[in-house]
Amino acid sequence: MPSEVDFLSEKVRSHLLASAEIKQQVATHCLKDMLAAAELMATSLRGGGKVLLCGNGGSAADCQHIAGELINWLNKDFQRPGLPAIALTTDTSVLTAIANDSSFDTIFARQVQALGKPGDILIGISTSGNSKNIVLAVQAAQAANIGTIALTGSGGCLGAMADVAIAVPSQHTQYIQEAHLAIEHIICELVECHLFPKDKSKTTKSS
Repeated sequence: MPSEVDFLSEKVRSHLLASAEIKQQVATHCLKDMLAAAELMATSLRGGGKVLLCGNGGSAADCQHIAGELINWLNKDFQRPGLPAIALTTDTSVLTAIANDSSFDTIFARQVQALGKPGDILIGISTSGNSKNIVLAVQAAQAANIGTIALTGSGGCLGAMADVAIAVPSQHTQYIQEAHLAIEHIICELVECHLFPKDKSKTTKSS
């Protein structure tokens, strides 16, 4: 009879293997969309735009992670200038004021209206693809001539709305989130390659 250690070990193994399988599918099915997202971001940043980010729960943490990678740098071996990015998930006074006075559904759309300008980029992250506050934020961005990128799973309406959608081929929230993290790192590095090609090439050759 299997022991508890055997049972738990198998859970760990099966999770890691299933998550790795999803990432392999991402490499096959989402490559073009990752390239397109990075190019859209780079074009915006090159033209003086900024990146706005919104998401809920773990996806909110992803927003802060991406903003940190862009404002600081992705790798200490390539210390390039900071790139403008704002996670719309961090100001508790703004979030609670909007949620209290209007509704939770508008917490990001209101910020997009206030902080966004034509030529910016909004990244909306929703594993379900149906988070109403992300959907409304994307609609607000489109109304303001702000480019939109969606990071989703295989379901929901968000992917069809955005200018570029990276849809992880899964409906399992944990696997989607784990794949999103890899995608986010890749996109940030691709943006660096677009904006700092000569410097990035030197770093790659010396590493």
